[in-house]
Amino acid sequence: MNAATSNYPTSTHWGDFIAEVSDGSVQVVRPADGDANPSPIGQSLLDSQDRGCRIDQPYVRRGYLESQGRSDGTMRGVDPFVAVSWDEALDLAAQALRTTVADHGNQAIFGGSYGWGSAGRFHHAQSQVHRFLNKLGGYTRSVGSYSTGTAQVIVPHVLGVPSLFLQTQSPTAEDVAEHAKLVVSFGGISMKNMQINQGGITNHTAKSQLEGWRAAGVNVICVSPVRDDVADFLEADWWPVRPNSDVALMLGLAHTLHTENLHDTSFLHSHCVGYDRFVEYLTGTSDGVAKDADWAASLCEIDADQIRTLARRMVREPCLLSISWSLQRSEHGDQPYWMLTVLGAMLGNIGLPGLGVGYGYGCIHNYGFAGRHPLPFSVAALPQGTNPVSDYIPVARIADLLSKPGQTFPFNGKELTYPDIKLVYWAGGNPFHHHQDLNRLRQAWSQPETIIVNEPFWTATARHADIVFPTTTSLEREDFAWGGAELAGSPMHQALEPFEQARNDYVVFSGLAQRLGIEEEFTEGRNEREWLTHLWQQTVKRAAKANVDLPAFDDFWQHGARVDPESIPAATFVLEAFRADPDGAPLPTPSGKIEIFSET
Repeated sequence: MNAATSNYPTSTHWGDFIAEVSDGSVQVVRPADGDANPSPIGQSLLDSQDRGCRIDQPYVRRGYLESQGRSDGTMRGVDPFVAVSWDEALDLAAQALRTTVADHGNQAIFGGSYGWGSAGRFHHAQSQVHRFLNKLGGYTRSVGSYSTGTAQVIVPHVLGVPSLFLQTQSPTAEDVAEHAKLVVSFGGISMKNMQINQGGITNHTAKSQLEGWRAAGVNVICVSPVRDDVADFLEADWWPVRPNSDVALMLGLAHTLHTENLHDTSFLHSHCVGYDRFVEYLTGTSDGVAKDADWAASLCEIDADQIRTLARRMVREPCLLSISWSLQRSEHGDQPYWMLTVLGAMLGNIGLPGLGVGYGYGCIHNYGFAGRHPLPFSVAALPQGTNPVSDYIPVARIADLLSKPGQTFPFNGKELTYPDIKLVYWAGGNPFHHHQDLNRLRQAWSQPETIIVNEPFWTATARHADIVFPTTTSLEREDFAWGGAELAGSPMHQALEPFEQARNDYVVFSGLAQRLGIEEEFTEGRNEREWLTHLWQQTVKRAAKANVDLPAFDDFWQHGARVDPESIPAATFVLEAFRADPDGAPLPTPSGKIEIFSET
Protein backbone atom coordinates (compact mmCIF):
# COMPACT_ATOMS: atom_id res chain seq x y z
CA MET A 1 0.00 0.00 0.00
CA ASN A 2 1.29 3.46 -0.92
CA ALA A 3 2.54 5.16 2.24
CA ALA A 4 0.58 8.32 1.33
CA THR A 5 -2.78 6.62 1.49
CA SER A 6 -4.83 6.48 4.66
CA ASN A 7 -6.57 3.25 3.68
CA TYR A 8 -5.22 -0.06 4.98
CA PRO A 9 -6.76 -3.46 4.24
CA THR A 10 -7.04 -5.91 7.09
CA SER A 11 -8.77 -9.19 7.80
CA THR A 12 -10.57 -10.57 10.82
CA HIS A 13 -12.52 -13.70 11.66
CA TRP A 14 -15.67 -11.75 10.87
CA GLY A 15 -14.63 -10.31 7.51
CA ASP A 16 -12.29 -8.12 5.52
CA PHE A 17 -12.23 -4.40 6.23
CA ILE A 18 -10.53 -1.16 5.26
CA ALA A 19 -9.11 0.93 8.10
CA GLU A 20 -9.10 4.64 7.30
CA VAL A 21 -6.26 6.21 9.27
CA SER A 22 -5.46 9.83 10.00
CA ASP A 23 -3.50 11.49 12.79
CA GLY A 24 -2.12 8.13 13.83
CA SER A 25 -5.43 6.44 14.62
CA VAL A 26 -8.20 4.58 12.83
CA GLN A 27 -11.07 6.98 12.23
CA VAL A 28 -13.36 4.80 10.10
CA VAL A 29 -13.70 1.07 9.52
CA ARG A 30 -15.61 0.05 6.40
CA PRO A 31 -16.23 -3.36 4.86
CA ALA A 32 -14.04 -4.38 1.97
CA ASP A 33 -15.65 -4.54 -1.45
CA GLY A 34 -17.41 -7.76 -2.36
CA ASP A 35 -18.97 -8.70 0.98
CA ALA A 36 -22.69 -9.28 0.45
CA ASN A 37 -23.62 -9.04 4.13
CA PRO A 38 -20.75 -7.54 6.13
CA SER A 39 -20.65 -7.96 9.88
CA PRO A 40 -21.02 -4.97 12.22
CA ILE A 41 -18.45 -6.63 14.50
CA GLY A 42 -15.82 -4.97 12.31
CA GLN A 43 -16.48 -1.70 14.10
CA SER A 44 -14.85 -3.22 17.19
CA LEU A 45 -11.52 -2.44 15.53
CA LEU A 46 -12.13 1.16 16.57
CA ASP A 47 -12.48 0.11 20.21
CA SER A 48 -9.21 -1.83 20.10
CA GLN A 49 -7.43 1.54 20.14
CA ASP A 50 -8.68 2.37 23.65
CA ARG A 51 -5.47 3.44 25.36
CA GLY A 52 -6.86 2.79 28.82
CA CYS A 53 -7.25 -0.90 28.03
CA ARG A 54 -3.82 -1.40 26.49
CA ILE A 55 -0.65 -2.66 28.20
CA ASP A 56 2.02 -0.06 27.57
CA GLN A 57 5.21 -1.84 28.67
CA PRO A 58 6.42 -5.03 30.40
CA TYR A 59 5.20 -5.55 33.94
CA VAL A 60 6.00 -7.98 36.75
CA ARG A 61 3.78 -8.70 39.74
CA ARG A 62 5.37 -7.06 42.78
CA GLY A 63 5.39 -10.15 45.00
CA TYR A 64 6.92 -12.24 42.24
CA LEU A 65 9.59 -9.63 41.51
CA GLU A 66 10.57 -9.14 45.14
CA SER A 67 10.77 -12.87 45.88
CA GLN A 68 12.52 -13.71 42.60
CA GLY A 69 9.79 -16.11 41.54
CA ARG A 70 8.99 -17.75 44.88
CA SER A 71 5.92 -15.74 45.88
CA ASP A 72 2.42 -16.64 47.01
CA GLY A 73 0.32 -17.48 43.95
CA THR A 74 -2.87 -16.52 45.76
CA MET A 75 -1.77 -12.91 45.37
CA ARG A 76 -2.24 -13.07 41.60
CA GLY A 77 -4.93 -10.58 40.73
CA VAL A 78 -4.30 -8.76 44.03
CA ASP A 79 -0.66 -7.66 43.95
CA PRO A 80 0.13 -4.45 42.04
CA PHE A 81 2.37 -4.63 38.99
CA VAL A 82 5.80 -3.06 38.72
CA ALA A 83 6.89 -1.60 35.38
CA VAL A 84 10.21 -3.06 34.21
CA SER A 85 12.39 -2.84 31.12
CA TRP A 86 12.10 -5.32 28.29
CA ASP A 87 15.49 -6.80 29.12
CA GLU A 88 14.58 -7.37 32.76
CA ALA A 89 11.25 -8.97 31.89
CA LEU A 90 12.80 -11.22 29.24
CA ASP A 91 15.59 -12.23 31.60
CA LEU A 92 13.09 -13.13 34.33
CA ALA A 93 10.91 -15.15 31.97
CA ALA A 94 13.89 -16.95 30.44
CA GLN A 95 15.20 -17.85 33.89
CA ALA A 96 11.80 -19.20 34.95
CA LEU A 97 11.59 -21.35 31.82
CA ARG A 98 15.17 -22.56 32.24
CA THR A 99 14.67 -23.48 35.90
CA THR A 100 11.36 -25.24 35.26
CA VAL A 101 12.84 -27.44 32.54
CA ALA A 102 15.95 -28.23 34.58
CA ASP A 103 14.14 -29.04 37.82
CA HIS A 104 10.87 -30.59 36.63
CA GLY A 105 11.08 -31.38 32.91
CA ASN A 106 9.21 -29.89 29.98
CA GLN A 107 5.96 -31.58 30.96
CA ALA A 108 5.82 -29.09 33.86
CA ILE A 109 5.13 -26.30 31.33
CA PHE A 110 1.58 -25.77 30.11
CA GLY A 111 1.44 -24.00 26.75
CA GLY A 112 -1.85 -22.16 26.90
CA SER A 113 -3.32 -20.50 23.86
CA TYR A 114 -6.99 -20.64 23.06
CA GLY A 115 -8.79 -17.96 21.14
CA TRP A 116 -9.33 -16.25 17.82
CA GLY A 117 -7.25 -13.16 18.47
CA SER A 118 -5.79 -12.84 14.98
CA ALA A 119 -6.83 -14.21 11.63
CA GLY A 120 -3.23 -14.02 10.39
CA ARG A 121 -1.28 -17.04 9.16
CA PHE A 122 1.98 -15.86 10.76
CA HIS A 123 1.08 -13.71 13.77
CA HIS A 124 -1.16 -16.45 15.14
CA ALA A 125 -0.48 -16.45 18.87
CA GLN A 126 -1.14 -20.16 19.28
CA SER A 127 1.35 -21.06 16.55
CA GLN A 128 3.92 -18.66 17.97
CA VAL A 129 3.86 -19.92 21.57
CA HIS A 130 3.65 -23.58 20.59
CA ARG A 131 6.52 -23.26 18.14
CA PHE A 132 8.64 -21.57 20.79
CA LEU A 133 7.88 -24.19 23.45
CA ASN A 134 8.44 -27.06 21.03
CA LYS A 135 11.88 -25.69 20.18
CA LEU A 136 12.53 -25.50 23.92
CA GLY A 137 11.78 -29.21 24.29
CA GLY A 138 8.00 -29.43 24.46
CA TYR A 139 5.13 -28.74 26.84
CA THR A 140 1.89 -30.17 28.17
CA ARG A 141 -0.78 -29.38 25.62
CA SER A 142 -4.55 -29.34 25.35
CA VAL A 143 -6.76 -31.07 22.81
CA GLY A 144 -10.24 -30.31 21.54
CA SER A 145 -12.16 -27.09 21.96
CA TYR A 146 -14.77 -25.46 24.14
CA SER A 147 -16.94 -25.16 21.02
CA THR A 148 -16.96 -28.80 19.88
CA GLY A 149 -14.91 -30.79 22.37
CA THR A 150 -17.48 -33.53 22.95
CA ALA A 151 -18.41 -33.87 19.28
CA GLN A 152 -14.74 -34.21 18.41
CA VAL A 153 -14.56 -37.28 20.65
CA ILE A 154 -17.83 -39.09 19.81
CA VAL A 155 -18.21 -38.52 16.06
CA PRO A 156 -15.10 -40.51 15.03
CA HIS A 157 -16.43 -43.49 17.00
CA VAL A 158 -19.78 -43.36 15.19
CA LEU A 159 -18.72 -42.32 11.69
CA GLY A 160 -14.94 -42.73 11.72
CA VAL A 161 -14.47 -39.18 10.44
CA PRO A 162 -13.14 -36.18 12.42
CA SER A 163 -16.02 -34.02 13.53
CA LEU A 164 -14.68 -30.72 12.18
CA PHE A 165 -13.92 -32.25 8.79
CA LEU A 166 -17.40 -33.73 8.63
CA GLN A 167 -18.89 -30.32 9.32
CA THR A 168 -17.19 -28.94 6.21
CA GLN A 169 -19.01 -31.71 4.31
CA SER A 170 -22.51 -31.08 5.59
CA PRO A 171 -25.06 -31.03 2.74
CA THR A 172 -24.65 -27.76 0.87
CA ALA A 173 -27.28 -25.07 1.16
CA GLU A 174 -27.84 -25.26 -2.59
CA ASP A 175 -28.52 -28.99 -2.40
CA VAL A 176 -30.89 -28.48 0.51
CA ALA A 177 -32.88 -25.95 -1.50
CA GLU A 178 -33.06 -28.33 -4.45
CA HIS A 179 -33.80 -31.62 -2.71
CA ALA A 180 -35.22 -31.07 0.80
CA LYS A 181 -38.72 -30.14 1.83
CA LEU A 182 -38.19 -30.27 5.57
CA VAL A 183 -35.29 -29.25 7.81
CA VAL A 184 -35.47 -30.21 11.48
CA SER A 185 -32.81 -28.15 13.18
CA PHE A 186 -31.77 -29.08 16.71
CA GLY A 187 -30.23 -25.96 18.22
CA GLY A 188 -31.28 -23.77 15.33
CA ILE A 189 -29.30 -22.05 12.58
CA SER A 190 -28.28 -18.79 14.18
CA MET A 191 -27.50 -15.86 11.90
CA LYS A 192 -25.47 -14.06 14.56
CA ASN A 193 -22.96 -16.93 14.72
CA MET A 194 -22.48 -16.94 10.96
CA GLN A 195 -20.86 -13.53 11.07
CA ILE A 196 -17.60 -15.32 11.85
CA ASN A 197 -15.45 -17.93 10.16
CA GLN A 198 -12.28 -19.51 11.50
CA GLY A 199 -9.30 -17.79 9.94
CA GLY A 200 -11.34 -15.15 8.10
CA ILE A 201 -14.08 -14.69 5.54
CA THR A 202 -14.30 -12.50 2.45
CA ASN A 203 -18.00 -12.75 1.56
CA HIS A 204 -20.96 -13.50 3.86
CA THR A 205 -23.39 -15.43 1.64
CA ALA A 206 -25.19 -17.60 4.21
CA LYS A 207 -28.16 -15.23 4.49
CA SER A 208 -28.84 -15.27 0.76
CA GLN A 209 -28.42 -19.05 0.67
CA LEU A 210 -30.94 -19.47 3.48
CA GLU A 211 -33.30 -17.14 1.64
CA GLY A 212 -32.99 -19.65 -1.17
CA TRP A 213 -34.43 -22.30 1.12
CA ARG A 214 -37.49 -20.21 1.75
CA ALA A 215 -37.91 -19.42 -1.93
CA ALA A 216 -37.72 -23.14 -2.72
CA GLY A 217 -40.45 -23.94 -0.21
CA VAL A 218 -38.25 -25.67 2.37
CA ASN A 219 -39.98 -25.78 5.75
CA VAL A 220 -37.82 -25.41 8.86
CA ILE A 221 -38.52 -26.59 12.39
CA CYS A 222 -36.29 -24.96 14.99
CA VAL A 223 -35.88 -27.14 18.07
CA SER A 224 -34.41 -24.78 20.65
CA PRO A 225 -35.31 -23.04 23.90
CA VAL A 226 -34.44 -19.77 22.12
CA ARG A 227 -36.71 -18.60 19.31
CA ASP A 228 -34.05 -16.30 17.84
CA ASP A 229 -31.86 -19.30 17.00
CA VAL A 230 -33.41 -19.19 13.53
CA ALA A 231 -33.88 -16.22 11.19
CA ASP A 232 -37.35 -14.67 11.00
CA PHE A 233 -37.35 -14.75 7.20
CA LEU A 234 -37.34 -18.58 7.27
CA GLU A 235 -40.78 -18.48 8.95
CA ALA A 236 -39.79 -21.56 10.91
CA ASP A 237 -41.95 -23.50 13.33
CA TRP A 238 -40.50 -23.06 16.81
CA TRP A 239 -40.38 -26.04 19.15
CA PRO A 240 -39.29 -24.61 22.53
CA VAL A 241 -37.89 -27.76 24.10
CA ARG A 242 -36.71 -27.87 27.66
CA PRO A 243 -32.94 -27.24 27.70
CA ASN A 244 -30.83 -30.41 27.37
CA SER A 245 -33.84 -32.58 26.47
CA ASP A 246 -33.13 -32.86 22.75
CA VAL A 247 -32.03 -36.50 22.97
CA ALA A 248 -35.32 -37.42 24.64
CA LEU A 249 -37.16 -35.82 21.73
CA MET A 250 -34.96 -37.66 19.22
CA LEU A 251 -35.65 -40.95 21.00
CA GLY A 252 -39.39 -40.28 20.96
CA LEU A 253 -39.20 -39.68 17.21
CA ALA A 254 -37.12 -42.83 16.76
CA HIS A 255 -39.59 -44.92 18.77
CA THR A 256 -42.44 -43.85 16.51
CA LEU A 257 -40.40 -44.65 13.41
CA HIS A 258 -39.53 -48.10 14.73
CA THR A 259 -42.87 -49.19 16.17
CA GLU A 260 -44.81 -47.98 13.12
CA ASN A 261 -42.31 -49.70 10.83
CA LEU A 262 -41.35 -46.41 9.18
CA HIS A 263 -37.60 -46.90 9.52
CA ASP A 264 -35.43 -47.82 6.54
CA THR A 265 -34.47 -51.40 7.38
CA SER A 266 -32.53 -51.78 4.14
CA PHE A 267 -30.20 -48.86 4.89
CA LEU A 268 -29.79 -49.92 8.50
CA HIS A 269 -28.73 -53.38 7.34
CA SER A 270 -26.41 -52.33 4.52
CA HIS A 271 -24.79 -49.24 6.04
CA CYS A 272 -25.01 -49.61 9.84
CA VAL A 273 -24.13 -51.95 12.69
CA GLY A 274 -25.58 -52.11 16.17
CA TYR A 275 -29.19 -51.19 15.46
CA ASP A 276 -30.51 -54.33 17.17
CA ARG A 277 -28.71 -53.40 20.39
CA PHE A 278 -30.06 -49.85 20.16
CA VAL A 279 -33.62 -51.11 19.71
CA GLU A 280 -33.37 -53.04 22.97
CA TYR A 281 -32.87 -49.71 24.72
CA LEU A 282 -35.36 -47.79 22.56
CA THR A 283 -38.23 -50.19 23.20
CA GLY A 284 -37.41 -50.75 26.87
CA THR A 285 -36.40 -54.39 26.49
CA SER A 286 -33.14 -53.69 28.31
CA ASP A 287 -34.42 -51.45 31.10
CA GLY A 288 -38.21 -51.67 31.15
CA VAL A 289 -38.74 -48.10 29.93
CA ALA A 290 -40.06 -47.59 26.41
CA LYS A 291 -38.67 -44.35 24.97
CA ASP A 292 -41.94 -43.55 23.23
CA ALA A 293 -43.44 -40.16 22.44
CA ASP A 294 -45.26 -39.98 25.78
CA TRP A 295 -42.04 -40.66 27.67
CA ALA A 296 -40.23 -38.03 25.56
CA ALA A 297 -43.01 -35.49 26.08
CA SER A 298 -42.63 -35.72 29.85
CA LEU A 299 -38.99 -34.69 29.52
CA CYS A 300 -38.85 -32.26 26.60
CA GLU A 301 -42.27 -30.62 27.16
CA ILE A 302 -43.37 -31.08 23.56
CA ASP A 303 -46.79 -32.68 23.04
CA ALA A 304 -46.59 -36.45 22.39
CA ASP A 305 -48.96 -36.32 19.41
CA GLN A 306 -46.86 -33.51 17.95
CA ILE A 307 -43.78 -35.75 18.25
CA ARG A 308 -45.51 -38.67 16.53
CA THR A 309 -46.79 -36.42 13.75
CA LEU A 310 -43.30 -35.06 13.09
CA ALA A 311 -41.82 -38.57 12.92
CA ARG A 312 -44.29 -39.52 10.19
CA ARG A 313 -43.69 -36.24 8.37
CA MET A 314 -39.91 -36.80 8.35
CA VAL A 315 -40.53 -40.00 6.38
CA ARG A 316 -43.14 -38.50 4.08
CA GLU A 317 -41.12 -35.40 3.13
CA PRO A 318 -37.45 -35.34 2.02
CA CYS A 319 -35.77 -34.36 5.28
CA LEU A 320 -32.50 -32.94 6.57
CA LEU A 321 -31.64 -33.17 10.25
CA SER A 322 -29.19 -30.58 11.55
CA ILE A 323 -27.50 -30.03 14.88
CA SER A 324 -25.66 -27.04 16.34
CA TRP A 325 -22.59 -27.04 18.56
CA SER A 326 -24.62 -25.91 21.56
CA LEU A 327 -26.17 -29.33 22.18
CA GLN A 328 -22.86 -31.00 22.93
CA ARG A 329 -21.76 -28.32 25.39
CA SER A 330 -23.50 -30.00 28.30
CA GLU A 331 -23.23 -33.01 30.55
CA HIS A 332 -23.40 -36.16 28.39
CA GLY A 333 -22.98 -33.91 25.37
CA ASP A 334 -21.87 -36.86 23.25
CA GLN A 335 -25.42 -38.21 23.15
CA PRO A 336 -27.08 -35.58 20.87
CA TYR A 337 -24.54 -36.04 18.05
CA TRP A 338 -24.75 -39.82 18.30
CA MET A 339 -28.54 -39.85 18.47
CA LEU A 340 -29.01 -37.43 15.58
CA THR A 341 -26.89 -39.76 13.44
CA VAL A 342 -29.00 -42.75 14.54
CA LEU A 343 -32.17 -40.86 13.66
CA GLY A 344 -30.76 -39.94 10.25
CA ALA A 345 -29.83 -43.58 9.64
CA MET A 346 -33.36 -44.68 10.52
CA LEU A 347 -34.74 -42.28 7.91
CA GLY A 348 -32.31 -43.82 5.43
CA ASN A 349 -31.32 -40.67 3.57
CA ILE A 350 -27.78 -40.15 4.89
CA GLY A 351 -25.55 -39.43 1.91
CA LEU A 352 -28.30 -38.18 -0.39
CA PRO A 353 -27.80 -34.64 -1.79
CA GLY A 354 -29.33 -32.05 0.52
CA LEU A 355 -30.69 -34.67 2.92
CA GLY A 356 -29.54 -36.84 5.79
CA VAL A 357 -27.62 -35.15 8.59
CA GLY A 358 -25.82 -31.82 8.80
CA TYR A 359 -23.45 -30.93 11.59
CA GLY A 360 -22.71 -27.34 12.55
CA TYR A 361 -25.07 -25.19 10.47
CA GLY A 362 -25.28 -21.76 12.04
CA CYS A 363 -22.15 -22.19 14.16
CA ILE A 364 -19.63 -20.51 11.89
CA HIS A 365 -20.26 -19.26 8.38
CA ASN A 366 -18.73 -21.87 6.14
CA TYR A 367 -20.16 -25.04 7.66
CA GLY A 368 -22.85 -25.98 5.16
CA PHE A 369 -22.49 -22.76 3.20
CA ALA A 370 -19.12 -23.12 1.44
CA GLY A 371 -20.37 -25.09 -1.56
CA ARG A 372 -18.92 -28.16 -3.27
CA HIS A 373 -15.63 -26.75 -4.48
CA PRO A 374 -13.16 -27.03 -1.58
CA LEU A 375 -9.73 -25.46 -1.84
CA PRO A 376 -7.52 -28.21 -3.32
CA PHE A 377 -4.39 -27.19 -1.42
CA SER A 378 -3.43 -26.16 2.11
CA VAL A 379 -2.40 -22.60 2.90
CA ALA A 380 0.95 -22.36 4.68
CA ALA A 381 1.14 -21.13 8.26
CA LEU A 382 3.92 -20.75 10.79
CA PRO A 383 4.95 -24.36 11.52
CA GLN A 384 4.63 -25.32 15.17
CA GLY A 385 7.06 -28.23 14.97
CA THR A 386 6.92 -31.47 16.93
CA ASN A 387 6.12 -31.67 20.62
CA PRO A 388 8.32 -34.28 22.36
CA VAL A 389 6.05 -34.24 25.45
CA SER A 390 3.18 -36.74 25.33
CA ASP A 391 1.09 -35.32 28.20
CA TYR A 392 -2.15 -33.57 27.30
CA ILE A 393 -5.54 -32.63 28.71
CA PRO A 394 -8.97 -31.91 27.22
CA VAL A 395 -8.95 -28.15 26.83
CA ALA A 396 -11.75 -27.46 29.32
CA ARG A 397 -9.90 -29.24 32.15
CA ILE A 398 -7.34 -26.52 32.76
CA ALA A 399 -8.61 -25.97 36.33
CA ASP A 400 -8.35 -29.70 37.06
CA LEU A 401 -4.85 -29.79 35.57
CA LEU A 402 -3.58 -27.02 37.82
CA SER A 403 -5.30 -28.20 41.01
CA LYS A 404 -5.00 -32.00 40.78
CA PRO A 405 -1.40 -32.88 39.86
CA GLY A 406 -0.76 -36.62 39.77
CA GLN A 407 -4.43 -37.60 39.71
CA THR A 408 -5.72 -39.86 36.96
CA PHE A 409 -8.77 -39.18 34.82
CA PRO A 410 -10.59 -41.00 31.99
CA PHE A 411 -10.72 -39.46 28.54
CA ASN A 412 -11.80 -41.03 25.25
CA GLY A 413 -11.22 -44.57 26.43
CA LYS A 414 -7.85 -43.88 28.05
CA GLU A 415 -6.64 -43.35 31.59
CA LEU A 416 -4.51 -40.19 31.72
CA THR A 417 -2.62 -38.43 34.49
CA TYR A 418 -2.46 -34.72 35.23
CA PRO A 419 1.20 -33.61 35.23
CA ASP A 420 2.45 -31.25 37.92
CA ILE A 421 2.43 -27.86 36.18
CA LYS A 422 4.98 -25.37 37.49
CA LEU A 423 4.83 -22.78 34.71
CA VAL A 424 2.01 -21.58 32.47
CA TYR A 425 2.78 -19.59 29.32
CA TRP A 426 -0.35 -18.08 27.80
CA ALA A 427 -0.40 -16.18 24.52
CA GLY A 428 -3.68 -15.59 22.71
CA GLY A 429 -7.06 -15.94 24.36
CA ASN A 430 -8.46 -15.27 27.79
CA PRO A 431 -9.44 -18.31 29.89
CA PHE A 432 -11.03 -16.02 32.46
CA HIS A 433 -13.50 -15.12 29.73
CA HIS A 434 -14.41 -18.51 28.26
CA HIS A 435 -13.84 -21.05 31.03
CA GLN A 436 -16.59 -22.35 33.27
CA ASP A 437 -16.68 -21.80 37.07
CA LEU A 438 -14.32 -18.83 37.21
CA ASN A 439 -13.95 -18.92 40.98
CA ARG A 440 -12.61 -22.45 40.73
CA LEU A 441 -10.31 -21.43 37.88
CA ARG A 442 -8.99 -18.50 39.91
CA GLN A 443 -8.18 -20.81 42.80
CA ALA A 444 -6.42 -23.29 40.51
CA TRP A 445 -4.57 -20.42 38.82
CA SER A 446 -2.76 -19.77 42.09
CA GLN A 447 -0.98 -23.14 42.03
CA PRO A 448 1.84 -22.78 39.43
CA GLU A 449 5.11 -21.15 40.39
CA THR A 450 5.15 -18.83 37.35
CA ILE A 451 2.56 -17.53 34.89
CA ILE A 452 3.72 -15.59 31.83
CA VAL A 453 1.23 -13.84 29.54
CA ASN A 454 1.60 -12.11 26.16
CA GLU A 455 -1.35 -9.78 25.75
CA PRO A 456 -2.28 -6.41 24.18
CA PHE A 457 -5.00 -5.64 26.74
CA TRP A 458 -5.40 -5.71 30.51
CA THR A 459 -7.65 -8.76 30.46
CA ALA A 460 -8.38 -10.80 33.58
CA THR A 461 -5.75 -13.30 32.43
CA ALA A 462 -3.10 -10.59 32.16
CA ARG A 463 -4.08 -9.25 35.59
CA HIS A 464 -3.55 -12.73 37.05
CA ALA A 465 -0.06 -13.18 35.59
CA ASP A 466 3.39 -12.84 37.12
CA ILE A 467 5.14 -11.54 34.00
CA VAL A 468 3.21 -9.59 31.35
CA PHE A 469 4.59 -8.81 27.89
CA PRO A 470 2.68 -6.11 25.95
CA THR A 471 1.94 -7.27 22.41
CA THR A 472 0.58 -5.67 19.27
CA THR A 473 -2.86 -5.99 17.74
CA SER A 474 -3.42 -7.09 14.15
CA LEU A 475 -3.69 -3.43 13.09
CA GLU A 476 -0.11 -2.87 14.28
CA ARG A 477 1.65 -5.54 12.21
CA GLU A 478 1.75 -7.16 8.79
CA ASP A 479 0.21 -10.54 8.03
CA PHE A 480 -2.10 -12.33 5.62
CA ALA A 481 -5.29 -14.33 6.14
CA TRP A 482 -6.96 -17.25 4.41
CA GLY A 483 -10.00 -18.60 6.21
CA GLY A 484 -11.23 -22.15 6.57
CA ALA A 485 -13.13 -23.42 3.49
CA GLU A 486 -12.46 -20.06 1.82
CA LEU A 487 -11.39 -19.59 -1.79
CA ALA A 488 -9.72 -16.23 -1.20
CA GLY A 489 -6.75 -14.85 0.70
CA SER A 490 -6.38 -11.34 2.07
CA PRO A 491 -3.36 -9.15 2.87
CA MET A 492 -3.29 -7.50 6.29
CA HIS A 493 -1.36 -4.24 6.14
CA GLN A 494 0.03 -2.49 9.19
CA ALA A 495 -2.28 0.46 9.78
CA LEU A 496 -0.87 1.77 13.07
CA GLU A 497 2.42 2.01 14.89
CA PRO A 498 2.74 -0.36 17.87
CA PHE A 499 1.21 1.07 21.03
CA GLU A 500 3.90 2.45 23.35
CA GLN A 501 6.42 -0.40 23.97
CA ALA A 502 4.28 -3.22 22.56
CA ARG A 503 6.08 -5.81 20.44
CA ASN A 504 4.90 -8.56 18.13
CA ASP A 505 4.72 -12.04 19.68
CA TYR A 506 7.41 -13.16 17.25
CA VAL A 507 9.80 -10.52 18.61
CA VAL A 508 9.00 -11.51 22.20
CA PHE A 509 9.67 -15.19 21.55
CA SER A 510 12.77 -14.40 19.51
CA GLY A 511 14.15 -12.50 22.50
CA LEU A 512 13.43 -15.42 24.81
CA ALA A 513 14.82 -17.90 22.30
CA GLN A 514 18.07 -15.92 22.10
CA ARG A 515 18.45 -16.08 25.88
CA LEU A 516 17.71 -19.81 25.94
CA GLY A 517 20.03 -20.75 23.09
CA ILE A 518 17.35 -21.70 20.54
CA GLU A 519 17.14 -18.50 18.49
CA GLU A 520 18.24 -20.09 15.20
CA GLU A 521 15.83 -23.00 15.64
CA PHE A 522 12.95 -20.63 16.36
CA THR A 523 13.57 -17.92 13.75
CA GLU A 524 15.32 -19.99 11.06
CA GLY A 525 17.18 -16.76 10.35
CA ARG A 526 14.09 -14.94 9.06
CA ASN A 527 12.59 -11.63 10.07
CA GLU A 528 8.83 -11.13 10.01
CA ARG A 529 8.51 -9.93 6.39
CA GLU A 530 10.74 -12.80 5.27
CA TRP A 531 8.43 -15.24 7.03
CA LEU A 532 5.42 -13.74 5.27
CA THR A 533 7.00 -14.05 1.84
CA HIS A 534 8.25 -17.56 2.66
CA LEU A 535 4.81 -18.74 3.76
CA TRP A 536 3.19 -17.23 0.68
CA GLN A 537 5.77 -18.83 -1.61
CA GLN A 538 5.02 -22.19 0.01
CA THR A 539 1.33 -21.60 -0.61
CA VAL A 540 1.96 -20.74 -4.26
CA LYS A 541 3.92 -23.98 -4.72
CA ARG A 542 1.19 -26.06 -3.12
CA ALA A 543 -1.41 -24.39 -5.29
CA ALA A 544 0.63 -25.07 -8.43
CA LYS A 545 0.69 -28.79 -7.63
CA ALA A 546 -3.12 -28.62 -7.59
CA ASN A 547 -3.12 -26.78 -10.96
CA VAL A 548 -4.10 -23.47 -9.36
CA ASP A 549 -2.19 -20.31 -10.21
CA LEU A 550 -1.68 -17.79 -7.42
CA PRO A 551 0.00 -14.40 -7.83
CA ALA A 552 3.50 -13.61 -6.62
CA PHE A 553 3.73 -12.03 -3.17
CA ASP A 554 4.00 -8.40 -4.32
CA ASP A 555 0.88 -8.75 -6.47
CA PHE A 556 -0.99 -10.56 -3.69
CA TRP A 557 0.05 -7.87 -1.20
CA GLN A 558 -1.63 -5.22 -3.32
CA HIS A 559 -4.69 -7.07 -4.59
CA GLY A 560 -5.26 -10.26 -2.62
CA ALA A 561 -5.92 -13.60 -4.27
CA ARG A 562 -9.04 -15.46 -5.27
CA VAL A 563 -9.54 -18.94 -6.71
CA ASP A 564 -12.38 -19.45 -9.21
CA PRO A 565 -14.64 -22.17 -7.75
CA GLU A 566 -15.51 -23.35 -11.24
CA SER A 567 -11.85 -24.25 -11.76
CA ILE A 568 -12.11 -26.77 -8.91
CA PRO A 569 -13.87 -30.09 -9.52
CA ALA A 570 -17.02 -30.56 -7.48
CA ALA A 571 -16.33 -32.76 -4.47
CA THR A 572 -18.10 -35.98 -3.59
CA PHE A 573 -18.57 -35.91 0.16
CA VAL A 574 -17.51 -38.82 2.35
CA LEU A 575 -21.05 -39.82 3.32
CA GLU A 576 -22.19 -39.58 -0.30
CA ALA A 577 -19.45 -41.94 -1.45
CA PHE A 578 -20.21 -44.29 1.44
CA ARG A 579 -23.90 -44.38 0.62
CA ALA A 580 -23.27 -45.09 -3.04
CA ASP A 581 -20.78 -47.89 -2.35
CA PRO A 582 -20.45 -48.98 1.30
CA ASP A 583 -18.03 -51.75 0.35
CA GLY A 584 -15.89 -49.71 -2.03
CA ALA A 585 -15.89 -46.54 0.09
CA PRO A 586 -16.27 -47.78 3.67
CA LEU A 587 -16.15 -45.45 6.63
CA PRO A 588 -12.96 -45.61 8.72
CA THR A 589 -14.77 -47.30 11.63
CA PRO A 590 -13.91 -50.85 12.80
CA SER A 591 -16.89 -52.20 10.85
CA GLY A 592 -16.58 -49.80 7.93
CA LYS A 593 -20.16 -48.75 8.63
CA ILE A 594 -22.10 -46.31 10.80
CA GLU A 595 -21.68 -47.66 14.33
CA ILE A 596 -24.98 -47.17 16.15
CA PHE A 597 -23.60 -49.49 18.82
CA SER A 598 -19.94 -50.41 18.87
CA GLU A 599 -18.68 -53.83 19.87
CA THR A 600 -15.15 -52.42 20.20
